[in-house]
Formats: sequence, C-alpha cells, structure tokens
Amino acid sequence: MDDFKLSASLEEHDDDVRAVAFPSSDLVLSASRDATVRLWKLLSQDPPKFDCSISSHGSAFINATSYQPPSPDFPEGLIISGGKDTIIEVRQPGKPPDDNAEALLLGHGHNICALDNSSEGNYIVSGSWDSSARVWAIGKWECSAVLEGHQGSVWAVLAYDKDTIITGCADQLIRVYDPSGKQLNTIKGSSDVVRALCKVYPDHPSNAHFASAGNEGIIRLWRIDGRQIGELHGHENFIYSLASLPSGEIVSSGEDRTVRIWRGKNCIQTITHPAISVWAVAVCRANGDIVSGASDKKVRLFTRAKERIAAPAVVQAFEESVQSSSIPKQQVGDIQKENLPGPEFLKQKLGTKEGQVAMIREDNGSVTAHQWSQGYQKWTNVGTVVDAVGSSGKKIDYLGKEYDYVFDVDIEDGKPPLKLPYNLSQNPYEAATKFLQDNELPMTYLDQVTNFITANTQGASLGETPQNSAGSDPLGTEARYRPGQSGSTLPVATSRPKVLPQTSYLSIKAASLRTVQKKIEELNQQLINEGSQDLAMGPPLLQILGNAMKPLEEALANQTCSENELASGLDLIMHTISRWPAGQLLPLLDLLRLFAAATPLTAKWRSSNGTNFIEVLEECKVFADPDRSNNIMLAVRAFSNLFEKESGVALADESFEKVHTLVKSSANYSNRNLAIAIATLYVNYAVLFTSKSHCTLPSSIDRGRVLLEDLASLIKVAVDSEAIYRALVAVGTLMELGEKVQAAAKQDCDIEGALKKAESAAREPRVKGIVGEIRSSLK
Repeated sequence: MDDFKLSASLEEHDDDVRAVAFPSSDLVLSASRDATVRLWKLLSQDPPKFDCSISSHGSAFINATSYQPPSPDFPEGLIISGGKDTIIEVRQPGKPPDDNAEALLLGHGHNICALDNSSEGNYIVSGSWDSSARVWAIGKWECSAVLEGHQGSVWAVLAYDKDTIITGCADQLIRVYDPSGKQLNTIKGSSDVVRALCKVYPDHPSNAHFASAGNEGIIRLWRIDGRQIGELHGHENFIYSLASLPSGEIVSSGEDRTVRIWRGKNCIQTITHPAISVWAVAVCRANGDIVSGASDKKVRLFTRAKERIAAPAVVQAFEESVQSSSIPKQQVGDIQKENLPGPEFLKQKLGTKEGQVAMIREDNGSVTAHQWSQGYQKWTNVGTVVDAVGSSGKKIDYLGKEYDYVFDVDIEDGKPPLKLPYNLSQNPYEAATKFLQDNELPMTYLDQVTNFITANTQGASLGETPQNSAGSDPLGTEARYRPGQSGSTLPVATSRPKVLPQTSYLSIKAASLRTVQKKIEELNQQLINEGSQDLAMGPPLLQILGNAMKPLEEALANQTCSENELASGLDLIMHTISRWPAGQLLPLLDLLRLFAAATPLTAKWRSSNGTNFIEVLEECKVFADPDRSNNIMLAVRAFSNLFEKESGVALADESFEKVHTLVKSSANYSNRNLAIAIATLYVNYAVLFTSKSHCTLPSSIDRGRVLLEDLASLIKVAVDSEAIYRALVAVGTLMELGEKVQAAAKQDCDIEGALKKAESAAREPRVKGIVGEIRSSLK
C-alpha cells in the first residue's frame, strides 16, 4: 500500500489549529485558537482545491469540533464546537456565523476540550477542565446526564456506540459509562494523563475495541472490558489525537511534530510537520484520507490516491518547510556534537525502523535531524537542531539550563517571586502546567499563566533575540504577573506563603456577553414559536437588552458607562426572570450574575412591590427545583458577586439569613460547579464577618457558627479539590472570630473530621498546607 502524501495545505487560520473533522470527501472542519470554526469545501480535484468559509466566530479559543451527519431534521448535518467560553455551539453548515445557532449548550464550568457524538444514539458527549463529561440529547438540546467521578480534566471523550461512552482523564484513568450517566467500568493502566481515544475497527489484528494515548507517548490497545492487549511505541512526546482508518490502521499525532500511521503493532509511516505540535488528526471514512491541524496555523490533507496528491510545487514547498524547520534541543535530549557522525552516515547506514531519527554533524558545525522512511528506504532531512526555537542570541541560565525567558511571578506581596522559565520552542500550555505543578499551585491558574506567556512572547521568531531577556519582568518591576489578580481565583496555598485569613472578596465574572445575549434571543424566539407571545420580548425589549451589553461590558472592566442603559437592562432581566419558565432561565441568571458584579444598581434594584432581586429569585422558586442545579449554581454565583460593590455587601449582610436558607435548602455538594459556587459565597461571608467592621459583632459569631456546620458538611461530601480548598479557606478565615467559634469548630461541627476527609479526598500540597494552618489555629 502506498505512503500518504500531501493532498492540500489550507491556510486561513490566525492561530493554532486545535481540532479537525473530516466528515466527507468534499468537506473538512477545523477549529482554532483564533476563535473560529472553518468549513473547507472541495471545489475541484487534481489537484484538490478548497473554498473556506467561517461557520462560527466565538470570543475565545475553540478547542474541539465534531460533525453530526445529516438527518430528516437537519439535512445538512450539524457542526458542534466548544472551547474556552464553556459553551457548546451547534450550527447548521449552511448558516452564516452571525445567524442564531441551532443550540447553545450551557452547563460546563470550565474550558471544553473534547467533543464527540453518536448519530446512532442521537447524543453529543463533551469533556471539560471542570472534571466532568456531559451527555446532551440532540434535538432536545438539554444535558441528559453528567458523567461524574473524574478527578481531573476530561481530555478525551468517545461515543463508542449508542449504549457506551468512554472518557480519558488527567487522573490517568479511562472510564466507561452508559448514556444515562451510569459508570460501567474504570480502566487503569496508563502512567500519565490520557489525552486521546479512538474506536478500533474490527479488522484490526489485535481484536482491540478502542485505543488510548496521552502524555506517556504510548498508544494502548484495549478491550471494552478493560483488558489491555497491546502497546504501540514510537512517539517521542505527548500524543494528542488518535483516529482509525477504514483499512483498520491507526493514525496518531503529537508534540513530536509527527503524524504516524500504524499497521498492527508497527509504525509504517511518519509524516513530520514544520510545527511544534500536531494537535489533531482525523480520517475521512469515505476515501481513507487524513487531515491534521497543527501549531503553525495550517490544516493539511494527506492521501494515498495519486489523483488527489497536491501539485508538485505544493508538495515540494511542504518538504522544504520541514527540512528548514528548527527542532528544539529539548525535544532530542542532550547532544554531544563531537560524537555525532558526519553526512557520510546517511549513505552508509540504513535505518532499522520507520520514523527512526539520526543526528548528523554537518560540515558547517550545525546538527541536522534525519528521519528514516521504511517505505522509501531512505533518510529524509526533517530540520536543524537549535538551542531554542526563536532564539540565536543571549540565553538565560536557570537551575543549570538555558532559557529564552525567566519571568518573575509574584505570589504574595512581601514574598520573593517565583521563577517561570520558558523557551520559545515550548508549548505555552505545557510550560504553564509544569510551572504550576513544580510550585504546587492550583491548576485554576492555568489559563492565566498561559495567556501571560503568550502575551509576553508574541513576535519572537527564529533567529531573533528575545527582548527583556535579562530575567526581569517584561512588563516592568511594578507590573509583574500575579496569578488570580482578576479576583476569580483564590490566593495560592503552598508551603511558602501563609494563606489564612482570606481578606479579599472573590467573584466569578468570566463570560461571553455576545453568546449569552444570543441564547436569550433564541429562547425568546422559541417561546414565540410555541405560541407564548405573551411571555416573549418584543422588538423594543430586545433592543433594550442589546443596548445594555456594551455598558455592562464596560462596567465589568471598571470603565465609565451609561447607567441609564444598564438600569433599563437590569429591569428587563429581572422582569423576565419572574415570567419565563424555569427551563429557560439559565442565560438570564448568567446575565444577572454579571450585573451583580458590574454595578451597584443590582443591589439597589427593587420591584414594583418593593422586593429585591434575592427575594425575586425566592419567589420564582429557583432554589426549589433541585433538578435544575445550573440555575441554582448561577443564582449562588450572583450572590457571591454582590460582594464586588459596597451596596452589594450591604444587601448580602442584611439578607444573610434568607440567602443561607435558600442555599442550604438546595445544596448538592456532590455537584462540582454548585459546590464551588457555594464555597465561594461562604468565603466572601467569612471575609465580611472577620472584617474590622464586623468581627466584634455578636451576630458575626453566631453566623460564623452556622457557616461552620455547612462548611464541614461540604468538605465531607464534596469530591472536587477546588470546592474542598475554598471551603477550607472559609473555615480557616472564620477561625479569626475567636475562641467561641474555634470551640464550636472542635466540639459542635466536627471540623477535625472534615479536615481528615479533605486530606484523604484531595491529596494536593495546597490542601495539606491549609489544613495545617487550620489545625494550628485550633490548638
């Protein structure tokens, strides 16, 4: 069988291509960090030419995409995508990006990193950094099940068949569920993060049912009952993506710049890319072609069919770009240049396996890498080894290694900064992850650290000396990066700084206003279509909603804005919440959460009957419907965000008993997002009760005791480490109220039992550190 050769190189994206799909021979989908999903439609063959159009344009990185085949309801099929804004968007391919989506699926609390769908089972499955996977019924557009039990990010999901879903997790485990959410099996065997899954076709010689791969660089073959029956070795770094060819062969891609083709247990072809990462690979079942997406912003198609091979000039340009690319020294390990063979080695020695790499010392002193092709029986130049891609100038020594940048990261005022080393050859996400792990910092900072790296290394490229490379902060000494400075995360718990007591309020303000607005408009149209025009907003009210978006965005950024438009928008939101059915309140509550953080008008708002927004939520029975936990979660987040404004603090203070009753009546601590929201709210109340103005009030002591009971219950029941950690911060802060509260903690609330549960359930250094601080305060 012939080797794969380049069929087309598609160049329209402005950032890394993170996901691809190949649903038919004339249609390719790609999703990118440039916040777009693009459709590539085949215009002509021999050589292949494609037309590009944008299907979706979001507000943040898009990390995953999938395609639902045509059906009577959706004759063009459906494009499904998700990413950093936590929303899954479902679109018909023929609609322009500004048209309303077919559905916006809300429920995940963090970055969506995996999507798959079952046309047979008529469902979508998604995976997220929020440690959950979710099942969504196609057509109903509601979450039908949450696949719980994960102890880390769910990096991979596989709709194996109509009755079986498989997930791969950062906790190194593979789990098998049915679509109702029942866990059927837990599969152990991987020694690191699981990032990729694919179904294996029946004619594969191993008789495996599915394959997995991830950070360990090994492809593992499994039976559905959890038996491992094979391993494929060859990748030299993280594996990000897997797919199966109609021939039964397996395709993989990863951080070693390659796409690899596997027949049985052997790698039969290695396709090196001129990029740092090959993020994704997919297969067209109709013709057996392959598509890849990489960090160099390009989508590439590969084929075995001679009639679909790209024009010779395009193939030559691709091969030359591989040869001229620079390979970071970190990818090939320590090289003793003087011991390397010269160019004559390539003529005298044959390779022993597909993809084998040989390092050659060239006559000019440089080191080149050459890869063996078993099919062509020859060595191919795949790049030049350099100290760091993007730097030929001065390097910075840190802990015996050289880096392009060494940033200072302030964790706490008055404490020495931590060092964040970074080479331009590195993947920013992986560098950020390693920094957080090495310094025992919460993974909740991953996005912020990654964005910081990206923002402060933009523009550096091959052959350039990085600016500000002397080790100082590129933003200036007074503008060093501080994780969590936006207020959305907790201060860090490590052995170095002392965490307790918490003295600042927390808020949860991240959102895509455009997406929330569009979801409200879609639900409004749905009410009209169902004959409920009396509940729906007419054009004038929709205009009021639209007019409020810009001032709301400005208020969230602490900029001057139009209070009149904000007030009108808030009044409309509250009026609509009191009228719409519970199943359609989610985007309205999300918008209310943002109003609470953005403007003091929220706390001051009163209905015509004189009720405040907390009382309106009670009257609407938001907290009386446990099946709609996302509604409750967003309402709790709105309560937390009140603490952003003085008038909000005053309302939260005077309404404590009501707020506490509502939250306690609906508390489901096993629900990750709700547990984190409740813990965040209780942190804010703990900060209020221990403030100078409140710490001596008898009511603060009484309220502190009440909160301790709830916090102990939350810690004992919650399974998510972030929820446990925030609850511990609240407990530790309440200890500042003095002996009476400390005595209640020891005698009435079994805080020691909660601390032991926290230590066993969340084995993280930050949890261990804060447990130690609490125990010290109780002595």
